[in-house]
Amino acid sequence: MVESSKVSKRHFSVEFFPPKTSEGADKLRATRQSLAQLKPEYFSVTFGAGGSTQSGTRDTVFEIQKEGFEAAPHISCIGRSRADLREILAEYKSAGIRRLVALRGDLPSGFGGSSGDFNHANELIEFIRAETGDLFHIEAAAYPEMHPQAKSPQDDLQNFARKVKAGANSAITQYFYNADAYFRFVDDAHKIGVDVPVVAGVMPITNYTQLMRFSEMCGAEMPRWIRLKLASFGDDSQAIRAFGLDVVTALCERLLLGGAPSLHFYSLNQAGPTTAIWRQLNHG
Repeated sequence: MVESSKVSKRHFSVEFFPPKTSEGADKLRATRQSLAQLKPEYFSVTFGAGGSTQSGTRDTVFEIQKEGFEAAPHISCIGRSRADLREILAEYKSAGIRRLVALRGDLPSGFGGSSGDFNHANELIEFIRAETGDLFHIEAAAYPEMHPQAKSPQDDLQNFARKVKAGANSAITQYFYNADAYFRFVDDAHKIGVDVPVVAGVMPITNYTQLMRFSEMCGAEMPRWIRLKLASFGDDSQAIRAFGLDVVTALCERLLLGGAPSLHFYSLNQAGPTTAIWRQLNHG
């Protein structure tokens, strides 16, 4: 296992989605308090397609900040005007938020309205910089296995470079289970002069059916040996979790030792899986 002295010098962050019910909000508060004991660098909060749940994102971020933790709202340009975004940025600025995750975002299914004043994430990042200078640390998205809508890996890499050129300070990847894809992406980015930190996105494995659905939607490749092993467990959730913990912990080990600057856990508003991985990395 990785020596704890090496891992303790690294950082990690955690992603939440805004709860839609009072029960969900209570659960997320308990999740945050549990994960806060591990001292993550910050908590980020997502939004829905087309910027839906943006008010939930804002409210959750403000609550996290009031609890004394650094919070990073996701901000999307799809379906938003310059005036909308200017108002959102002003709210975050006045509240003391200093980190943003800037994404293009997705249109809701069946959406028939305007896509807004921007079509791409680099345009959003450029707008944020023009409006606020260097006030915010801006995280962009990166796709080691290629964005599902990109024409080719080369085009996708150029899209990433445009986001960095527009002003992104660092990037968070889509989750993946093939470390070589991450290392190759970072190397390829360096070759074209893009050298911002690329944080590795990590999805704990806890539910086979859910994970396959997510992976199909976002274009994350599930290695055949992992997929077949998970399928062989059937409804044995305990076996799936135990296997998932070993697989993802080993992935994180390799990423950290290979130079990944940080890990970003997609928590799905659960504390247990992220806690288990991080503790195994530090104390295994």
